[in-house]
Amino acid sequence: MSRAPMFSVLAAAAVLAGCTPTLGPPPPGGPRPPASSSFSAADFAWSTEAGRGGIAGRVTYRQGKARFNCAHATVILTPETAWTRRRMQVLYRSSEAAAEPAEAVRARTPSAPAGDYSAFVRRTTCDADNRFSFSGLPDGAWYAITIAKPPSGEGGGIALMKRVVTQGGKVSPLAL
Repeated sequence: MSRAPMFSVLAAAAVLAGCTPTLGPPPPGGPRPPASSSFSAADFAWSTEAGRGGIAGRVTYRQGKARFNCAHATVILTPETAWTRRRMQVLYRSSEAAAEPAEAVRARTPSAPAGDYSAFVRRTTCDADNRFSFSGLPDGAWYAITIAKPPSGEGGGIALMKRVVTQGGKVSPLAL
């Protein structure tokens, strides 16, 4: 191959390489990187930004005819990171959604990845109608978690967890 065609091929490759888009992180609902067991506060930084998104949630969990409730219970919202995704997998045996006996989740806690992420967790309370909401959220994926009790109020309750995505400043509905 002569120098002129070789130079043309290299020049074309350089131009095309310059046009290759840099996509940044995947969208909140898109493919997720592998889970890591290493805690990094920097991975949570996105969740501290102010946003226009929100979550309108309701506990609808049932066992047979018994409808569970979350009245006056705390609902926590944890930002999704590779670390929290791994933690959810260990605690709830899923990184998407789960309904597990609260005692079983507590028993698995020592096996979950350790780290102090409390500064990034948002909290609210379920009202008497089993509803809760979060506002001012940036776009991203989150884990909503609460404990629902049976109608009798007896027992350890069921830990409910579900992944939810906020996008475009809209309010995302969520049923736990």
